Parts: sequence; C-alpha cells; structure tokens
Amino acid sequence: MNFDQLFASFTNTQVLIVGDVMLDTYWWGNVDRISPEAPVPVVALNRKEYRVGGAANVALNTASLGAKTAVISIIGQDQDGDQLIQLMEQNGINTANIIRSADRITTNKMRIMGRNQQMMRLDAEMIDDIKLSLENQLLNTVKNFIIKNKPAILIFEDYNKGVLTQNLITEITKICNQHQIFTAVDPKKKNFLSYKDVTLFKPNLKEVKEGLNINVEHSNLERMQHIHHVLKEVLGHSISLITLSEKGVFYQQENEALIIPTHIRNIADVSGAGDTVIAVASLVYAVTQNIHLAAEMANIAGGLVCEEVGTVAINQSRLLAECKMLLFKE
Repeated sequence: MNFDQLFASFTNTQVLIVGDVMLDTYWWGNVDRISPEAPVPVVALNRKEYRVGGAANVALNTASLGAKTAVISIIGQDQDGDQLIQLMEQNGINTANIIRSADRITTNKMRIMGRNQQMMRLDAEMIDDIKLSLENQLLNTVKNFIIKNKPAILIFEDYNKGVLTQNLITEITKICNQHQIFTAVDPKKKNFLSYKDVTLFKPNLKEVKEGLNINVEHSNLERMQHIHHVLKEVLGHSISLITLSEKGVFYQQENEALIIPTHIRNIADVSGAGDTVIAVASLVYAVTQNIHLAAEMANIAGGLVCEEVGTVAINQSRLLAECKMLLFKE
C-alpha cells in the first residue's frame, strides 16, 4: 500500500456530512479550593476555547485529511451559530448549505475544565424533531447539493438533536442509492434502526446494546458476527463497523469479518473519537473499496485523538506516519 498516494487522493474526494452540528465550549481554569456556599470546587477561569462538535467534528476530520468537505444542517440564528460557522469556515469546511432558523437554537456543550479534567458540562440544546417546513428545506438542499457536486460519500451524523428525522433518513438514503453514493452512519438510540439500505453502519458497542436491546457480555468474533447478522436483517446494510472501546474495532462485509485490536496509547480523553473513526473509515473506504484497510486506519486514528484532551481532529501527518509504521510491515 502506497500511503502517500492514498493520502494525496483524499484531496480529490467530495464528502457531504448531514446531521447535528454543535459548538464545544471549554472554560479552562484552576481549582484551589472548595466553595463556602456548597460542597463544590471553585474554578478560577483563565481562558475560553471554542471547538466544533458533533457532525461538524466529523467534517473537521475529513477536511483535516484534505477532502473537500461540506456540511448540511440546521442551527439557530444566534451568537453560538455565528461562532460555529466561523470555526468551520476557518478550517476549510463548506458551510454555504447550513440552514439557520429562528425556531431552533445552536447546540452548545459547555465544559468547565480544571486540572485538565472536566468538572461540569452545561448543555444548551433542542432535541425535538425539526418542523416539516425545515425538513423539506433540508431535503431539497441535500438533493441540490448531490446533483451539483456529486459527492463520493454522504455521512449521517446523528446525535439525537432533531435534525435527522425518520423521513429525512429514508429519503436521503434513497437519493444516494440512486446516484451510487456511498453512505455511512454514526447512529444514536432514537433512530438506530431507521438507517435501512445504507452502505456502512458504525455504532459503538454500547449503542448496539441499547439499539437492539440485547446483552453483550463477550465481544468475541463469533458474537460480533451474530450482531452483524441481526443488524443486517433489519437494516439491509452492506458493512458493519462497530467500535469496541479498548478492545479495538470489529468489521464485517459479506463473509469477511475481523476484530482489529487497539494499539497501546496514553489515553487522555475519548471525546470525539467516534467522529474520527467514521470520518477516516468512510474516506478510506470510498477511495479504496477496502474495508479491512479502512477499519485498520480508523482504529489507529481513533486511538491517536484519544491522546488529546477534548475534541480534536486527526493530524494528517501523524496518521500517515503511524499507518506506515503499524500497517503492512511485511
């Protein structure tokens, strides 16, 4: 495998991400005492930091790897929305098709950090489904983008914030299949079994347990293959890619199935690792049609971002170096 050539090919790949974008706000400070008013730590704030989250973090990852990346979503007509748009544009993400609505607020996850640890999180969000008028507007926006730009990949990034309704999921998948566009899904519980006929389905093991309402005591290969078949009976998808935390990732496509173990890392924070995994796996598979390679590289990328605090995008140079070092040594 010529990894330099593979990474260079990412720049010719158009990616579209549809789903729940959000702003990640970090308030960094020092903790030296307990409040006299209540038994809680007092955080003396030093600085505020803004990062992109949710579907925007998936976009940040594909853009960081050089892919032409666009996002279609719905956010509020508010200051958080302004900040989020600005951050995405600064990172080369196409935001021209993001819809702003006075009926919604922009999701903002505010994390208070002391001693490099999260002390508290405040969530500003709306989780009810978007109205029919917004649903139709978003669907038409996706249709027009596909016709005009012919993306190689469409990634559904579902965080249960109401942007991805069942009808939208069905209609967008139908359009993608008509245009031979590879579809990948990072699901959450609410719409878990709504993603019928997609190409790649990427939950984590906890989401599988909740979505199928099953107990998974042993995540060995035989058990994971059974889960793939159960999912496939409902969804009719082509590929399962299931992240197994410290045990690595499982994939199955037709009769090819494998658990790829993790590489040893100094884990600092698992936030955003799933976003990185679906971004890398989708991009690599769209270019190579090789699910084993896609899963191997996504497994490495997910581990790398866990070494950083907070949601961060994969570093292209570091991923390239690790792939050369860890894969296909023979």
